[in-house]
Amino acid sequence: MDERLRRWRLVLGGDADGTGCALGGTDAQMDGALSALYNGEGTGERSGGLGASAPRVARWLGDIRSYFPSTVVQVMQKDAVERLNLTRLLLEPEMLEAVEPDVHMVGTLLSLNRVMPEKARESARALVRKVVSELERRLVQKTKAAVTGALDRSARTHRPKRVADIDWDRTIRANLKNYLPERNTVVPSRLVGYGRRQRAVQREVVLCIDQSGSMAASVVYSSVFGAVLASMRSLRTSLVVFDTAVVDLTDQLHDPVELLFGTQLGGGTDINRAIAYSQGLITRPTDSIFILISDLYEGGVRQEMLRRVAQMTAAGVQVIVLLALSDEGAPFYDRDNAAALAALGVPAFACTPDAFPGLMAAAIERRDIGQWAERELERTAT
Repeated sequence: MDERLRRWRLVLGGDADGTGCALGGTDAQMDGALSALYNGEGTGERSGGLGASAPRVARWLGDIRSYFPSTVVQVMQKDAVERLNLTRLLLEPEMLEAVEPDVHMVGTLLSLNRVMPEKARESARALVRKVVSELERRLVQKTKAAVTGALDRSARTHRPKRVADIDWDRTIRANLKNYLPERNTVVPSRLVGYGRRQRAVQREVVLCIDQSGSMAASVVYSSVFGAVLASMRSLRTSLVVFDTAVVDLTDQLHDPVELLFGTQLGGGTDINRAIAYSQGLITRPTDSIFILISDLYEGGVRQEMLRRVAQMTAAGVQVIVLLALSDEGAPFYDRDNAAALAALGVPAFACTPDAFPGLMAAAIERRDIGQWAERELERTAT
């Protein structure tokens, strides 16, 4: 069988009339799995469908994991939830055991958190924990290395009080122009050292996360990053989530799974109220980083929101607005509010999870975040 015709047949569905290509064996089973989800799409007329039977959907989920790679399975699961309205069936334990765990599925489960029966809750927690563990393996080391390095650099001083505080490597490099060949030595005109504040809290970090339905992936990633930052003694990390109400989940940062189950995706949005609460968490403005993760669709008082952001920046708080913290591409967001924030010197942009450690390092070193975002955009575009 011509491989190109075979692929077109799988894409188009229907029977062999359109391509002259009949399927058999595993190909026919793959076509059946595709037909059950994408019935009627393409130039051919697919048949099938999943109906509303939990056992049948569970079998289908198992089938697609056999036929397709995990990245394709995740896309098909997401399409199935959206196209066939399978959210209620996901409350069945056998369904949860059949799905391929991913960030999107976690978001769907969190949106069902308040209506989830007890028999499904343990399976849901196991799925969420598996995704969180995978994200931690991918992100923890990189985040800690970036933040620790930035804290060390930000604590550098040119007046070290003790010899033990001198960074000899950087001191030598900074004074190479003073090298004396006849003595084979460098005469330092200035010293580079560390302030030795590593055991003290050097930065306050407040993560303020919009938990409206469109921000599901951002909530998942933010919770993992929040737990990582909270584990670092040099940072005092707080995490709040909001819709029209504000919930402080800081005491759950030791366990990102528990933290995620403390969120409630969906509902309205009151950014102004969330910022007002967050302001009360900041005790050292010039050593604080406030990160608002939101699509900026404000249901509260817009002018008050902007006024509070202006207050924070004027007090010395490093304010960062992320339109999304995810791998989902360009987000939808309120462009008027983004422009208003930019006029206050607070650019709003999307950030991928892999870039977030670098963003934290830039914030700790008080670099220009707008320039950092532009460079990151250029880097990912090439």
